[in-house]
Amino acid sequence: MLLPLPDRPSIAVLPFTNMSGDPEQEYFADGMVDDILTALSRIRWLFVIARNSTFTYKGRAVDVKQVGRELGVLYVLEGSVRKAGNHVRITAQLLDATTGAHLWADRFDSKLADVFELQDNVASSVAGVIEPTLQEAEQRRSSQRPTDDLTAYDLYLRARVHVESWERVGVMRGLELVKRALERDPNYGSALAVALRCQVGIHQNGWTNDLEATRREGIELARHALRVSGDDPFVLANSAHALALFGEDIAAAIALIDRSLQLNPNFARGWVRSGWLRLWAGQHDLGIKHFKTSIRLSPRESRSGPYLGIGVGHFFAHRSEKAAEMIGISLQEKSTWAPTLRFMASCLAHMGRLEEAQEVVKRLRAITRVVIPTAEHWRIREDREYFLEGLRMATGVNREEVANR
Repeated sequence: MLLPLPDRPSIAVLPFTNMSGDPEQEYFADGMVDDILTALSRIRWLFVIARNSTFTYKGRAVDVKQVGRELGVLYVLEGSVRKAGNHVRITAQLLDATTGAHLWADRFDSKLADVFELQDNVASSVAGVIEPTLQEAEQRRSSQRPTDDLTAYDLYLRARVHVESWERVGVMRGLELVKRALERDPNYGSALAVALRCQVGIHQNGWTNDLEATRREGIELARHALRVSGDDPFVLANSAHALALFGEDIAAAIALIDRSLQLNPNFARGWVRSGWLRLWAGQHDLGIKHFKTSIRLSPRESRSGPYLGIGVGHFFAHRSEKAAEMIGISLQEKSTWAPTLRFMASCLAHMGRLEEAQEVVKRLRAITRVVIPTAEHWRIREDREYFLEGLRMATGVNREEVANR
């Protein structure tokens, strides 16, 4: 499906080529692109396609005109990264995706210690070509340098790669790495946000024998992250999501997520986090709308998360057929994510498809001991009870048995 151009300048940043001659440095090149994307995303008049869509082109020879059509963007940025010792070189070129014409190209060199300034320089140069009248204040990042410790930065980049798997082994390894980063720099906001993502995944999937300890640690991490990086959209969104999941005030969490999206309206995963908070607050159709916004911002990213959210929105709106369809698509992409299996089991049970629901429960029991959660983050009592009642039907247990789990 070809996408129409947005009503503002739009850009996709393709994965940069790793020119270091060492495949182990791939994560560093990817991390450089991520941070350039973050800098561009803070420019409010610019529509920026999310990383997980552009990275579907990684390792492929692409036609920028085709990329423009598939992602619905006017500009494409591509380039390379070379890291050698204590030096980094970035080459970049900006192309018109409608014609394939080269608009700008440059080379940036710096010492590794100045890598964050280098990323800002690339983003500012690109923005200046797209919009020459851009004010200087809009060219720079709104937050301060994330860390001065390059080892912590390296550990953070490695951790993020593992966490993206959303498998138990990957999340646990990512948490181990990001904790090492935080030992070196306890106030590293981005690392705190990744640690929060790990705690959320562990809690939602029941990958721990002490859910309460995970909850307490998650709340402490979120509050600390907000103290040290309260103007970072990534930190705001992950903190809001964690605080709401772990039982803190939902209205305050929504205010945080709204602030995140005000600072960075291009933050696709921020819209996903916002969608979940709206669902937890009972705002089903608004939640669906926010998940759809995330898909437009990242049209080629794995849709398992947004599709699950859309399906859950339909589930609570009692549109069961549509809910089962969307949750089923999500399961095709991530078949071992416990929350997805729980909602599928509940939905099928409410539809009277008990045998299918029981088969889903078997799959659920194989990956987690928490089949029927407390679900207290669903703030609307009727929603929570509707979800749990479906799970009880699918598992064949009653309320008293659930209370003792």
